[in-house]
Amino acid sequence: MTIKLPNGFVVAGETKIFDPRDPSTASGGAEVSDATVSKRGDQWWMYLAGQPGRYGATDIFSASLPAGAPLSAWGWALTRSADGQLIPLSRRDASNAWDGKGGRHCPSYVRGWDPAQGRPVERIYYAGSSEHLWGPYAIGYLEWDGAQWVDQPEPVFVANEEWERGSVYEPNLVYFDGKWMMWYVAGSNHQDYLVHGFAQSEDGQTWNKHSIFAPPEMKMFDFCVREHGAGFEAVFARVSVTGTPVSGETGLWWCSAQRPSGNLADWSQPVQIIDAEDRLWHSGPWKPSLAFDDAQPQRGFVFFDGMYRTGDPGPFPFVFTLGGVELNHVK
Repeated sequence: MTIKLPNGFVVAGETKIFDPRDPSTASGGAEVSDATVSKRGDQWWMYLAGQPGRYGATDIFSASLPAGAPLSAWGWALTRSADGQLIPLSRRDASNAWDGKGGRHCPSYVRGWDPAQGRPVERIYYAGSSEHLWGPYAIGYLEWDGAQWVDQPEPVFVANEEWERGSVYEPNLVYFDGKWMMWYVAGSNHQDYLVHGFAQSEDGQTWNKHSIFAPPEMKMFDFCVREHGAGFEAVFARVSVTGTPVSGETGLWWCSAQRPSGNLADWSQPVQIIDAEDRLWHSGPWKPSLAFDDAQPQRGFVFFDGMYRTGDPGPFPFVFTLGGVELNHVK
C-alpha cells in the first residue's frame, strides 16, 4: 500500500542500515541505534547510542557518509580506530558521576545560540543514568568546542513534576525563534507509564515549567521535529511496552504545523507511515529521526530503531537494529 502524506510526500521502501548479526550492514557485530542525523559542513553525520560488545553501559558513537555525498539511507560507515574499534564520541572526564553506570542514550543533535558565550553552539543532548541501564534518567549534553565533543559535569534537565515520576529521557530538540525547545519522555517502560513532555529554554540549560505534551494513553515515544519549506514536520512513535499487546496504533506517525508548538492540538491530524508488522529485522519501530537535504528538497528520510527476537539464552534475547525509510515528493 502506498502512503501519501498531506504535504505531498510518498513513503518509499525501507532499508536496514545496521544489524549486529547481518555482515552486509557493516556493523561489525556492534549494536547501535537511536540515530540523530545532521549535516555539518559538507558531510552528513549520524550519532548513535550503542554497545560495541552488546554489554555494559551504552555510549554515543558516530557514523558518516562520504564528504559531499547527498543524504541517503545507504553508505553509512561507523567511525572506528585503526584497529577496528568503535570510537566513543566523548570521554567521561566530567560526566561519569551522572552517566557512567547507566550509559548515554537517545542522542539529539541541535545547533542554537548560547547567550552566555555570545555565539552559536553545537550540542548533542542525551539521557544518562547514575544508577544502571534502565534508569532513572536525567538529560544532559555534549558540546562541540571546535575540536572535540566535551562532556558536562551535571545534567541540565531533571524530573521535577509529579507526573514525570522521577525520570526524563528520549529528548528531541530544535532551536527556533530564540528558544531551545525540547520534547521528551517521562515515566517508565517497566511500569507501563509513558507521558510526553515539553519545555523551553533561553540557553538550553535552564528550562521553563515542564508541561504535558501528550497523555500516557497515547504511549508517544520520540517526537522528532524538523523545519522544512514554510513550516515544520514531525515524526513520532507510538509504542507497546511491557505487558501490553501490540495494537494497530503501534508504529511511526507523521504530522505537520506552521510553528514547532508545544501544544499537540496545534499539529495536524497524524498519519501512520510504518505499522508494527513483523519485517523480521524489526517490528514496532521507535526513535524516529527525520532529516531533509537542502540539495535534494524532493526527498527526505526517517531513520528509526527496530528489534527482533533471537534464540539466545539470558534475560534479553533480542537484537537492536537501525533502519531508514525514504520519502519522495510527488505532485
